Amino acid sequence: MKTGEYVKGYKIKILLGPLFKLLEATFELFVPLVVKDIIDMGIANNDIPYIIRRAGLLGILAAVGFISSILAQYFAANASVGICTRMRHALFEKIGTFSHETLDKFGTSTLVTRLTGDMNQVQSGINLTLRLLLRSPFVVFGAVVMAFTISPELTKIFICATMLLFIVVFAVMLVSIKLYKKVQSGVDRITGLTRENLTGARVIRAFCREEDEIEEFEDANTALTKIQLYTGRISGVMNPATFLIINIAIMALLYCGGQDVYSGVLTTGALIALYNYMSQILVELIKLANLSINIAKSIACLKRISVVLDTDGAMKGGNITQIPQSEYAVEFDDVTFSYPDAADSTVEHITFKAKKGETIGVIGATGAGKSSVVNLIPRFYDPSEGCVKLFGTDAREYDIDALRARIGIVPQKAVLFAGTIRDNIRWGNEDATDEMIEEAAKCAQALDVIEAKGGLDAHIEAGGTDLSGGQRQRLTIARALVRKPSVLILDDSASALDMATDARLRSSIASLDFDPTVFIVSQRAASVMDADKIIVLDDGMISDMGTHDELMERCSIYREIYELQTGGASA
Repeated sequence: MKTGEYVKGYKIKILLGPLFKLLEATFELFVPLVVKDIIDMGIANNDIPYIIRRAGLLGILAAVGFISSILAQYFAANASVGICTRMRHALFEKIGTFSHETLDKFGTSTLVTRLTGDMNQVQSGINLTLRLLLRSPFVVFGAVVMAFTISPELTKIFICATMLLFIVVFAVMLVSIKLYKKVQSGVDRITGLTRENLTGARVIRAFCREEDEIEEFEDANTALTKIQLYTGRISGVMNPATFLIINIAIMALLYCGGQDVYSGVLTTGALIALYNYMSQILVELIKLANLSINIAKSIACLKRISVVLDTDGAMKGGNITQIPQSEYAVEFDDVTFSYPDAADSTVEHITFKAKKGETIGVIGATGAGKSSVVNLIPRFYDPSEGCVKLFGTDAREYDIDALRARIGIVPQKAVLFAGTIRDNIRWGNEDATDEMIEEAAKCAQALDVIEAKGGLDAHIEAGGTDLSGGQRQRLTIARALVRKPSVLILDDSASALDMATDARLRSSIASLDFDPTVFIVSQRAASVMDADKIIVLDDGMISDMGTHDELMERCSIYREIYELQTGGASA
């Protein structure tokens, strides 16, 4: 991951944040010396004016330190928020470039977690790192140096305690980094289950699977809890260990320092100053210990984000932006395709040609590979073998955006977004006028849907949850038609429509003035029987291909589908 592009413009703030923290720490280190002078010279000599002057100096140190702390917090927060905002935009943009294959590899839940929870953890880590990573070691080192100026002999206690504390802090941090990776993987699992249960709530209730889903969630939650508890126990060792070491060091300091005070080698103020420096070390190392845990979490999260940012998952496009004219709109030349990590090919040796303006029906049993075939046309996936040509040219030679701009796609699952009906249909063509939208809606048999909802400005919920399945399908068909594509793919997009509406839809599409090449994927024989060419798929291969009449004569698979759906009636 290239960090330079994310910190650009924030380098000065990245420097100023720690700088003001170090300035605050410097003033803080002088406080015990001022207290020492107040005790040894002011109180010992009953010099009230001296005490007042030194107290005023303490006030100045506190005020300047407070201002420095506020400035440090401002610059650190500004830099961390700005850097992570850029990183979040880059991550979102990167995900948007991923091919379907890469999206399948990562999964939705983990990408959502990395974009939200992981990114927030990284932001918190950057903020705390800028404020404390240099400050805490600086105060610890400075306190040891200041203690040495007061009593070189007693400084040995400071050095021993500091070395032990650093060993504990960094040992725990190294172990925690690996464990927090496992924790985040568990969070991914919980996020995925939660997403599935929320989106599939109606199905779960319809099949009375609530108890099973609860049990599965509890198993995943229990596993996450165990790893979190284990990680927490290791991280929890840090504070008691640091307190133990520091308290032992304080006891040793008071014991040895008390003897020096009694023998006159050390003043009372000097001993109190040493105690204050030891307390500063305690506070800063506790901060450093907690910071190390936060850094461990942030590093684990940053690595997960970096994996996504460094993944070259974008489908490579060619340089052709002008789509040429050709007799054939789509050609499959011995195409074989398999999904990543799949044991067998999904489709094999698919060969056919579709002329401009032709309607191609694709039919077959569930799992025959119908959707996989049409998903190769807009390059959602690339074939493992063979070649898919569009308008006479290999699809891989086209600029992807230019290619897909000529293709209208209606997926199996009707996807709508929160917003107005107008906005949803305009996804197909940003420049579409209301007249164009209404024309597309009329062809898609969706005018009554728009009127029933109150017009194009009517708001629909995310996913179209306030619409029926048929209404959602008709609006998504209108979205594809409004761009007037050269190739129109209807992937089982009329499954929720009644037969009469489906027939009117196909009739309207057949009479379109821009004459697209239409692919109708369906399990209904009635939906494809009027197609110019029907492709019958069986277990990923073309069983037969021809018109309805031809297939009824020679293709047993097609004839069986047709007769089962029509009750044996002849065409």
